[in-house]
Amino acid sequence: MTTLEILGGFVLLLFGAEFLVRGAVALARRLDVSPMVIGMTIVAYGTTAPELVVSVEAALGGVPGIAVGNVVGSNIANILLILGAASLVHPILCTPRLIYRDSSVMLGAAFLFVGLALTGTISRTQGIVMIAAIVCYSLYTYWAERRRGQTKDILEKEAEEFSEGPRSVWLALLAVIGGIVSVVVGARILISGALTAARYFGVGDEVIGLTLVAVGTSLPELATAMVAAWRRHTDVAIGNVIGANIYNVLAIMGVVSIISPLEIPEQIGRFDIWFMLAVTLALLVAVVAFKGVTRGVGGVFLGAYALYLMLQYYGLRAIGL
Repeated sequence: MTTLEILGGFVLLLFGAEFLVRGAVALARRLDVSPMVIGMTIVAYGTTAPELVVSVEAALGGVPGIAVGNVVGSNIANILLILGAASLVHPILCTPRLIYRDSSVMLGAAFLFVGLALTGTISRTQGIVMIAAIVCYSLYTYWAERRRGQTKDILEKEAEEFSEGPRSVWLALLAVIGGIVSVVVGARILISGALTAARYFGVGDEVIGLTLVAVGTSLPELATAMVAAWRRHTDVAIGNVIGANIYNVLAIMGVVSIISPLEIPEQIGRFDIWFMLAVTLALLVAVVAFKGVTRGVGGVFLGAYALYLMLQYYGLRAIGL
């Protein structure tokens, strides 16, 4: 039953996010919204919908290990697992000047999260600050692209990845509503199965949140990155991951902490936030040194993620973390 719950939750999350994004993109096109704006908003927010709903449901259910672990684990998986896997399909190369601004914001968001996590609790006031930061970032990005158009092509390519959608307004609305319902129901089923799995394996909720749940909620980003790499839209693959990691920290943690102030689980505060920060720095080094994620770097990323999973389930308790 636990396996069916987890698999069922993953399926509902994946297809729910897919229907949500495709329906919203189709609706936006009917309203003559530009592909650039669609890429910046609907695609960026839509692919992180599973993380948002799962973390909100977990926080309301009094399971901070899953609420926080899901975001931290997703940020780690987005870089090591998703970019690592996508780079094997095709090297994830990019023009560094197009990525520097957003990757710097991603690093800043990671440092901000680490600083807040060290206090032990993310309060409602801190959550409001995080929401204000993501709003300012989104507005600035929109203004900058309208003024200079530096990453307009990337944003438009992101919209193209979801261009095939419902052709009528009513079908688009139905897809959006169905997607939202599917994501919410999938999140609840997944959390129920994850808690049962944690008890069965004798591990903490945070371990399940950092690994199983995090990978499951990152499936939309994985699908987007793999398709983008296959189509040689590698700038979309890396841009989607950077955007998702920014939204995960600022938007999702901001919303969740406003709804219910979050206590940071001890293990996450001791180890995982620092690992997330190190992984974020590693991506920036790869972008600067190799102009992206080469197959060699991707292989290192995948190896590092395998080691991280082994540490979670076998090593951290043994070494006292």
